[in-house]
Amino acid sequence: MRTRTRLLTALVGVALAVTAVAAHAQAREEGRLLLATQVLNDVRNARDQGIPDRLLERAYGIAVIPDFTKVAFFLGGSRGHGVLVVRDASGHFTGPVFVTLTGGSFGFQWGVQKTDLVLVFTSRKGIEGITGGKLTLGGDISVAAGPVGRQASAATDQAFNAGVYSYSATRGIFAGVALSGAALTIDDSSDAELYHHPGLLASDIISGSVRTDDDAARRFQTAVDEGTGLAPSSVASSEGAPPAQPSQPAPRTNGAPAQAFPLQDSNPGSNPN
Repeated sequence: MRTRTRLLTALVGVALAVTAVAAHAQAREEGRLLLATQVLNDVRNARDQGIPDRLLERAYGIAVIPDFTKVAFFLGGSRGHGVLVVRDASGHFTGPVFVTLTGGSFGFQWGVQKTDLVLVFTSRKGIEGITGGKLTLGGDISVAAGPVGRQASAATDQAFNAGVYSYSATRGIFAGVALSGAALTIDDSSDAELYHHPGLLASDIISGSVRTDDDAARRFQTAVDEGTGLAPSSVASSEGAPPAQPSQPAPRTNGAPAQAFPLQDSNPGSNPN
């Protein structure tokens, strides 16, 4: 009897431990989404100190890496975890894909530095490359420090010819940053946790065959839609209110209808027709 009781107690303990680990993992992924949502809200509120509107409106994909950390002592290393969304065939954004960014540098320094990063992809080719599991910025796809402000200087590549534009953000102020050599990889384990789908592939999320009803994910997608002009800021979810569904683009606040991204546009830097 004692042996059976001990065995039952052990099994209950294991079950509770597994449940606690799963809950912690889910909370971790949701935490990343909430931090990324705040970064995108900062993008929208930065106005003339943020990412140009027309670059976001024409983006094929957007990656947000909160708290990207660089440690430097003679040799430096950097790493951060974030989320990526991609345009689907209708011009709207897919569910979030978790990613990890490793490497890159802001220049030699001593100590530890943390910043929020935003990567804006301007081509379908660059996005398709990440589904293989890894994308090297400056190698597999060209990367450049992004221009800042709604009226970015004419001296800064206004045609948006680079495959990726990178930004760092500190206290809501954005600046272009060089990230050549950094590797963006898919975080398969985090995707599996959020979507409750073991063995999930990033291509399954990007194709839309797998979706999530997670509240943090919906809030993030709402922030993406607002930042890229697919939905007005007035539909932003407030505390305790359900977030807007990103699959139903709303009219712009200025009265002009939202326009899906022209995926085959040969000049993604030009204004929409």
